[in-house]
Amino acid sequence: MAGRTTKRVLDAWSVLAILQGEPVGQKALNLIADCLEGGGDVLMTTVNAGEVWYNVARRRSEADADRVIEELRAWGIEFVAADWELARQAAQLKAKGKLSFADAFAAALAKQSKCELVTGDREFRGVESEVKIRWL
Repeated sequence: MAGRTTKRVLDAWSVLAILQGEPVGQKALNLIADCLEGGGDVLMTTVNAGEVWYNVARRRSEADADRVIEELRAWGIEFVAADWELARQAAQLKAKGKLSFADAFAAALAKQSKCELVTGDREFRGVESEVKIRWL
């Protein structure tokens, strides 16, 4: 499918928007579906998946958090483990920008994968010169 994005990275913000039923959550779901239906990959670092997990566990329960992670996997989201190269790149972005360390992992994965990061979290404005952002 010409012109379709073949790879996207999600941060916790975009997933939480989906889970909380926010209007931008539907936009995020559409971007995920578009990418996967076009044969692309949707990636998320294990650090950001952990951020989703603790938010759900804190608001609901650990069992619900486990179910959410399994649901994300069932959607076709691929979790990427944080190796040293990704951690180093995240640390470099964190040192340059005003974003949380977990957010820096999402930005680093998008930069490393040469793809766009799907988010609505304004913290990422500080790394727009280095990472392509798909704003929700």
